[in-house]
Amino acid sequence: MTVNTPSHALCDDTAIGSVAGSVRPLTTSITETTPASKTTAFAVYLVAVLGVLIASWPVGDSDGRGAIFLADKAWFYVTLLTVGYLVSRGLAKAGSRAHHDA
Repeated sequence: MTVNTPSHALCDDTAIGSVAGSVRPLTTSITETTPASKTTAFAVYLVAVLGVLIASWPVGDSDGRGAIFLADKAWFYVTLLTVGYLVSRGLAKAGSRAHHDA
């Protein structure tokens, strides 16, 4: 009777310890998407919201014709930007895989 020993079982304990220490345990959550605050889409969203709010700040012009960009329209655009950003994050998360142990 012969026993075949795999080649990876023949290495010394120090090599196994260094390799085993660098491997993540299987019980951790694995996600493919980054947190929302670390994405460029979040930065673009913030810049767009600030741009809309700054554009709506001057509510009148020098001719006295009234408001150029009303605040209610500005907040409507901010709402549309927010919904668009949330939908894009939802689509990004929908394609990711995550293993949650309850």
